[in-house]
Amino acid sequence: MALSGLEIYKHLPKSNCKECGVATCLAFAMKVASGQASLEGCPRLDEKGKTALGEAGAPPQSLISFGANGYGFEIGQETVLYRHEDKFYHPTAISVCINDSLDNAILEQRCKELSAIAFDRMGKTSVVDMLALVNASKDTARFAEAARLAAASFPRSLALLSPDPTALRAAGEAVAARRPLLWALCTGSNPEAFFKVAEDLRLPLCIEAPGFEALAGLADQARVSGLKDLVLSPGPVSSQEGCAFLTQSRRAAITKKFRSLGYPVAMMAMDEDPLRATVDACWYILKYAGIVVANLTRPEHILALAATRQDIYTNPQIPVQVPAGLHEVGDPGPDAPVLVTTNFALSYYSVESEISSARIPAYILAVDTEGTSVLTAWAAEKLTGATTAEALAKARAAEKAGHKKVIIPGLVSVLSGSIKEESGWDVIVGPREASGLVSFLKANWRS
Repeated sequence: MALSGLEIYKHLPKSNCKECGVATCLAFAMKVASGQASLEGCPRLDEKGKTALGEAGAPPQSLISFGANGYGFEIGQETVLYRHEDKFYHPTAISVCINDSLDNAILEQRCKELSAIAFDRMGKTSVVDMLALVNASKDTARFAEAARLAAASFPRSLALLSPDPTALRAAGEAVAARRPLLWALCTGSNPEAFFKVAEDLRLPLCIEAPGFEALAGLADQARVSGLKDLVLSPGPVSSQEGCAFLTQSRRAAITKKFRSLGYPVAMMAMDEDPLRATVDACWYILKYAGIVVANLTRPEHILALAATRQDIYTNPQIPVQVPAGLHEVGDPGPDAPVLVTTNFALSYYSVESEISSARIPAYILAVDTEGTSVLTAWAAEKLTGATTAEALAKARAAEKAGHKKVIIPGLVSVLSGSIKEESGWDVIVGPREASGLVSFLKANWRS
C-alpha cells in the first residue's frame, strides 16, 4: 500500500539540507507520497531508512509469476478486500488436475483436450490456464516422464504436485524451461528439503499446512531460507473451511499487513461429485483464491469457473463492453439487415441473443459509446447521427451489407433524421425493445 507523506517523513534525516531540491524534508516526503519524487532523490537517506521504507511500502500481497513461452501467468499483489474500493487486478488461475499414473496415450489425449477448451464470452476468451500434474504414482521416474509428456501436450502453465521432494526435483528439472509451479504436498513433514528444491531450480513454490499458525510459520521459514516466490495452501479442506481461510488470510494481509500471510492462496476443489466441485471452485474464485485446482474435465463445468472469474475480475467502475464495430451474426449475406446498438455488453447481447436464437443472419453495428446503454448514450450525446455515421464508415458497412439501410432502436427514433443526413443511409426505426426484433424483421425487412 502507498505510504503517506508523514509515514515517509519519519524515516528521513529531517535535516532540511535542500540537497534534494526541496526546501524541507517534510515537503520532500509529500512529493514522494504523491509520486512527484523518488526516495533516491534524498542523498542523506541511510540504508536503515531505505530498508524500512522499502518493506513498509511493499504491497501487502506478493506478486507471483509462473509459466513461459508467451503463456506466463501472474497472481497476487491485490490491495483491497472489496471490488468497489478499487478492483481486483490478477485473475484466478483455473487449473485442472491429472494423475501421472495414467497411461501415456490417455495422459496425452487429456492434455490436448484441456488445451483445446476455450470460451468466448463478452468479448474475452477464457481457457484452462494451468495443468496440475499430481504424483499419484509415487514414482520419481514416472513423475518426470509424465511432466515432459504434459509439457509437450499442454502449451500453458504447469503445476507439479508431489509429497516427495526428490520426485518434485526430478519433474521440475525435466520441465524447468516452462517455469512450473512446484507444489509441495504435506510440506510440514520435510519443509527444508522442498525449500532447497525450489531454491536450486529457482522456481515458485506452493507450501501446504493445516491452519493459519502452521502455514504462517512455514512461510516465515521459507522467507528466512531466501524464498520469495511463495504460494500458500491450507491443503484439502471442506468448502466452508476453505472460504474461511481465504477470507481471513486476505484480511490479515490487507488490513493487518501480516507479512507471513501476504502471499496468494491456492485451493483444491476435489469433490467426487463434479457439480459439488464446480460450486466449491466458484466459491473459492469469489473469495480471493489465486489458484483453483479442480478435478473437472467437462467443458460446461469449466465454463462455470471461467464465467465466475470474468464476472468478479471486471472493473466495477467501467461498464462491461464489447468491441466496437460491425459484428456478424450467423452467416449474413449482402442483403442482411444492419442493426444499430451501443457497445455496452448488455445492450449488444440483448440484440444478439434475439436474432441468433431466431436464426436470422444479420449485422450488428456496435457504436462506441464508452460502454453506455442506448438511452444513456443518447442523453450524453455519445450516440448521435455523427457517431453512428462515423461507425458505419469505419466498419465499411455498405461494402459488407450490399445496401445502405440501417435499423435503429425505437427508443432513439429522434436520431433518424441526423443519421440519414450524416451518413446518407436510409434509416428504419425499429422496436423499442430487443424482444420485438424478430417479429419486426419478419414483418418489415425486405432485402
